[in-house]
Amino acid sequence: MENYVSVLEMSERWDITPRRIQILCNENRISGAVKQSGVWHIPYGTKKPERNKAGKKNEITSNQLNVLSLFSGCGGMDLGFEGNFQVLKRSVNTKINHDWKCKKIDSNWIKLPKTRFHTVFANDIKPEAKSAWINYFRKKGIDESNYYLDSIVDLVKIQKENKVNIFPNNVDVVIGGFPCQDFSVSGKRMGFESDKGHNGKKISVDNPTANNRGQLYMWMRETIAITQPKIFVAENVKGLTNLEDAKEVIERDFASVCHGGYLVVAAQVLNAARYGVPQGRERVIFIGFKKSALTDTARKELKKKNISQEYNPYPTPTHWIPGESADDDREKYVSVQEAFTGLEEPEKTKDICQQKYSHAKFMGKHCQGQQEVKLDGIAPTIRSEHHGNIEFRRLSKENGGKHEQELEQGLRERRLTIRECARIQTFPDDYEFIIPKKGENRPVSASEAYKIIGNAVPPLLGYNIAKRLEHNWELYFG
Repeated sequence: MENYVSVLEMSERWDITPRRIQILCNENRISGAVKQSGVWHIPYGTKKPERNKAGKKNEITSNQLNVLSLFSGCGGMDLGFEGNFQVLKRSVNTKINHDWKCKKIDSNWIKLPKTRFHTVFANDIKPEAKSAWINYFRKKGIDESNYYLDSIVDLVKIQKENKVNIFPNNVDVVIGGFPCQDFSVSGKRMGFESDKGHNGKKISVDNPTANNRGQLYMWMRETIAITQPKIFVAENVKGLTNLEDAKEVIERDFASVCHGGYLVVAAQVLNAARYGVPQGRERVIFIGFKKSALTDTARKELKKKNISQEYNPYPTPTHWIPGESADDDREKYVSVQEAFTGLEEPEKTKDICQQKYSHAKFMGKHCQGQQEVKLDGIAPTIRSEHHGNIEFRRLSKENGGKHEQELEQGLRERRLTIRECARIQTFPDDYEFIIPKKGENRPVSASEAYKIIGNAVPPLLGYNIAKRLEHNWELYFG
């Protein structure tokens, strides 16, 4: 393009990083900058933008650990790694996690402490997920320009083909829940042979490619190769573990990154209910370590088939679940009733997320999502589904409802509200999911809110993972 220069050229001229220039372009703070094929072009004679004095940045401490998040959605795992959010007091087991310095809010609620982790990059292809993420995390002092509404495939290709620094430097941790529909038992189980592309649309090719949704973990692998974090954490559905040898294939592929530069420990299935989440949600977690960053002792310990408890990167379960025996250290599971502490009925509350719920009629118990939650038990998995499949808060007596006392009080049959789903997932009440249009950000409807909540990793599960890695950081890396 005539009279336009690249980000790299302007970086040298202005003496600021290419990454910072890309952020300024995304914020529309560089006059005349245009984006073509994912690459910014800047008018040759444009002036360097002045420093933005509005707002106060968080101090960056020397012990901060930078997190790059992929397939971020609305940020369940991101929030878990950040910390500093409200959960039920019963969700935290102080006998096991006695070093968590939680702040008491009242008799039922506490605030988890901030971790050392800080999110420096996030991405997803869903505009509604970005809107919700930005709306929450900018209140926490995280720059909204850190979130890229692009496919990870496109971002990696732009970085590699155009030599433009899309990803930040000095990344300590890469996290990501690569798309799971193709491995889920509730889906078509197409796995590596998915017929969906990286942008979520159906593809027409006959053979699977690295761009397919079922192989998007390979692009997470590419990002790890580019950023070379000390640790990566990848998440997917439990169904992956019994789909032929998918788990072992993915473990080997991750281990081979950077010419075998990563030590990948055996993946484990974690049930969120065992970590104080009022939901029976099982996910397989992959964790890998950069070999060259590990101490000699840590490298030897992590290579063992049975890793010692001291070096084990997976968090210790804190709660027992139905069917398990109670013990001295673990506490009883957190129930749905506890999760709903303090919530008013939709007709009485001022919280719009508690006011909104699906009005899809009961379709018979042979259909998915037609059961009512058991208040004294743990909730079924909150799925990323259309609002017609969301479980019922209560059913009428005619439809098999068991909450007789509530029905006698005149409370009517209805499905779970947006806030109730968020509570089951352990999102704090200050996370808003129904959002009006703000500037260029897409509004988020109740139907979309259900989907992005169901897609998320429970923040409290993410927090348990993050705190375990934080606790062992010096043990691993000296």
